[in-house]
Amino acid sequence: MPNGSSMKKHLLAFVDTETTGLDVDKHELIEIGCVIARQEWTDGKIKLIPEKEFEVKIKPDRIGDADPVALRVNGYNEGDWIFAHGLKEAMALFSEVTKDAIFISHNLSFDAGFIDKAFRQTGVPNLMHYPRIDTISLAFARLHNTEDLKYSLHALSEHFGVKNPNAHTALSDARTLATLYEKIMQS
Repeated sequence: MPNGSSMKKHLLAFVDTETTGLDVDKHELIEIGCVIARQEWTDGKIKLIPEKEFEVKIKPDRIGDADPVALRVNGYNEGDWIFAHGLKEAMALFSEVTKDAIFISHNLSFDAGFIDKAFRQTGVPNLMHYPRIDTISLAFARLHNTEDLKYSLHALSEHFGVKNPNAHTALSDARTLATLYEKIMQS
């Protein structure tokens, strides 16, 4: 297992997904947002330096299986997805952007479940570095003594004063996630 200093060399991939529902076996990815950043240590605190952003809409194959509540929450409409990529093309683009980066997500099991399934389904290789970080776990570890704190992306955003004007769009949530990671690590 690599030591901590070798992990510091890797870029961080802050990933958020939007899906047609909560069931990874029934529902589909329809959007991936990602902020790629490197972390630097300044005065003993982590500072994120954004390198690039990535966003892709994915055309669903089985929109009839979608949960209407999920579609309403993430703002899906056919018009905005008219030029969406197929899943294999989207995953190839995502794989290249996240190559050698460490996957970070809020509620990692959800996002990673859909991402892992898409890699398996398409045969596109996952080129990310193997560690994964869940910001819910980080927040709990660092802030568990904070009375009445909830750990949703929205609640932590409010706690840290982070604005997310386009919540439930993948790239906006990925940007918010990167900002929260930095604040959590500094707390």
